[in-house]
Amino acid sequence: MAVTKASTSNFFTKQSFNRLGAASSSTPIIAGLSIEYLVVAGGAGGGNRVGGGGGAGGMQTGTIVLNYSSSHTITVGAGGANKTSGGSSGQSGNDGNNSSFSSITSTGGGGGGAYSGVTARTGGSGGGAQGYNGAVSGANGTAGQGNNGGSGNNGGGGGGGGAGAVGANYTGSGTGVGGAGLASSITGLSVTYAGGGGGAADGSGGAGGSGGGGAGLGGNQVYAGNGGTNLGGGGGASRNEDDSAGFVSGAGGSGVVIIAYPSTVANLTSIGAGLTYTLDTTTRANYKVYRFTNGTGIITI
Repeated sequence: MAVTKASTSNFFTKQSFNRLGAASSSTPIIAGLSIEYLVVAGGAGGGNRVGGGGGAGGMQTGTIVLNYSSSHTITVGAGGANKTSGGSSGQSGNDGNNSSFSSITSTGGGGGGAYSGVTARTGGSGGGAQGYNGAVSGANGTAGQGNNGGSGNNGGGGGGGGAGAVGANYTGSGTGVGGAGLASSITGLSVTYAGGGGGAADGSGGAGGSGGGGAGLGGNQVYAGNGGTNLGGGGGASRNEDDSAGFVSGAGGSGVVIIAYPSTVANLTSIGAGLTYTLDTTTRANYKVYRFTNGTGIITI
């Protein structure tokens, strides 16, 4: 990839010496391009029947140095699908799917637990526990990517874990809130990602966590909230404690992969046809920001 201008931090110097030991020439060698990244996996769906909220997709951000002319795979993870109650059956939420960029992989969120004794699932952030069989702990998240889901208790499920906080425990109507997400300004704007889904309850369901978490069902509501698209939020849980069919848990939100590097460097050499993306060169001053929102494919630097 042609370089019109780059920081000297991306260069090393190779020196040549003559037979007498004196330096005869100095040649710059390009070491690689320093790229900022945000990799958010798909959030999980909420559990069905007094369920726990879906865990948010794992979130990782940082900087990586990659060689020029090298190729790297990007995958944007889909969210876990919702589930419709078949009456008395309880179903854990569907896990979210992993997102990745080069060597960085973020783990999909863990599905929320459900009646009766269906445990929450581990993931980037863990799913919240079901709320039917007494006090039950939520599932674990992945260190460096997210947090644990909240515990459930008779009458309500725990909130799914978020990138910034553990899902809230159910302690009464309106609790079981999804764990908060984390903000990133990689695009030039502060956006919060990876909030956990809210747990279901007899009274008011738990709210979704900031960063795209879907709300859990309460009372006679039928549809739980879905996780935010390209935010990796967990889906809200469904209630249907009275064995009635047709209650629908929330789906997890899809993930996102964002990379950014100085605008003095040329555009990516190639981007695989399987990827959906946008290139923004204005919102963040002096940076090119690629935002990948769907699919999988190979990019070449």
